[in-house]
Amino acid sequence: MDYRISRTGEALSGPSGIVDLMDDLGAALSGAAGKGMRMLGGGNPGHIPAIQAVWRRRLREIVADEPLCDRMLANYDGPAGSPKFRAAVAECLQAEYGWPIGPENIAVTCGGQTAFFFLFTLLAGEMAKGPRRRILLPLMPEYIGYADQGLEPDTFKSLRPRIEQLSEHSFKYHIDFDALEIGDDVGAVCVSRPTNPTGNVLSDEEVSRLAQLAEDRGVPLLIDNAYGEPFPGAVFEPIRPMWRPGMVMTFSLSKLGLPGTRTAVVLAEEPLVRRIRSMTGVVGLANNNIGQAIVEPLLAEGQLLELCRNEIRPYYQGKSQSAQQIVAEEFGTDFPYLVHRSEGAFFLWLWFPELPIATQELYERLKARGVLIVPGEYFFYGLQGADDWAHRRQCVRITFSQSEETVRSGIAVMADELRRLHAQRG
Repeated sequence: MDYRISRTGEALSGPSGIVDLMDDLGAALSGAAGKGMRMLGGGNPGHIPAIQAVWRRRLREIVADEPLCDRMLANYDGPAGSPKFRAAVAECLQAEYGWPIGPENIAVTCGGQTAFFFLFTLLAGEMAKGPRRRILLPLMPEYIGYADQGLEPDTFKSLRPRIEQLSEHSFKYHIDFDALEIGDDVGAVCVSRPTNPTGNVLSDEEVSRLAQLAEDRGVPLLIDNAYGEPFPGAVFEPIRPMWRPGMVMTFSLSKLGLPGTRTAVVLAEEPLVRRIRSMTGVVGLANNNIGQAIVEPLLAEGQLLELCRNEIRPYYQGKSQSAQQIVAEEFGTDFPYLVHRSEGAFFLWLWFPELPIATQELYERLKARGVLIVPGEYFFYGLQGADDWAHRRQCVRITFSQSEETVRSGIAVMADELRRLHAQRG
């Protein structure tokens, strides 16, 4: 049959960077198709032994508690999420930061990807009242998963970063506040913190400045906290998260080590929480109960944040330092490269300023040699005049969440391929 697809259907089911990424991730991690593939792509969290042990313990406790297990598996929760879990999240954040919030400020969604689809759909596009609005992304590159979530063309309006070279092989992106303008066509400002793909962490001052600019224009600031504080806490710089009315913050259980539970949390003012609850009810009836049941007592008893501080943060900080050392050893001085300052998350962002080919082609070459990376082109979208900006074709994202053997082997193959390319160019 020749199916006639709607415009919305085309937007959601057409070619997509995030779908390609997840297909590669699934193949590499789940069976024979990925056998021998070195997975330096995707954002799958590492398997931290101490954390895995906690999840297994919690599952044993749940199975031993028959009423709890039956409720978890056999009952729907309301579309906003488990009342006990929402209360535990609110109490945790209130105790940690003093924010004036309660369970009415918390909505659960089926993962952070779903949360941002709901938020972008609510805040951008043809408005019920007033002109069409867009999502402003003030710091490119930004998360690949946002790029195809707009139901209308030109949903995103993005800004190039200010690039600071820190040393011969190190650099950092900054928001170019001189170029930042929140016009009447902006429905929300959005950043990830830490930034996926670069590992950049916006400073408290930058976040405060963004929040004030957004408040002055009467639009919300959305902060994607998938890797941030207080959980999972994969942040290597001292920061103090901020939230106030008019801001929206999301959290994820995935990066704690529970991606299979597809559970995220949205912190927002009550009217927006009610709308997200309604969208969950319409799209999926209710959320997954399992992640909420596993984590709720750990939040309520204060154990979760201790695990984040004592296990998760040191693990990823150590993995970051190890991966940077491997890059330095394998790349040497054979070709120009820079690594973005690693301040959080699970990734290194590599810039090859004299790369003879686009990183999309480098991706294909490395995939043929059993190494998966993510080409940088996917992370630059919503930009005016991006086609003539060479930088967007010179960067790649690699993950350091896999085993050291996988990371070292993959980086070694990448180094060899880069040497070949530069030698061919002469």
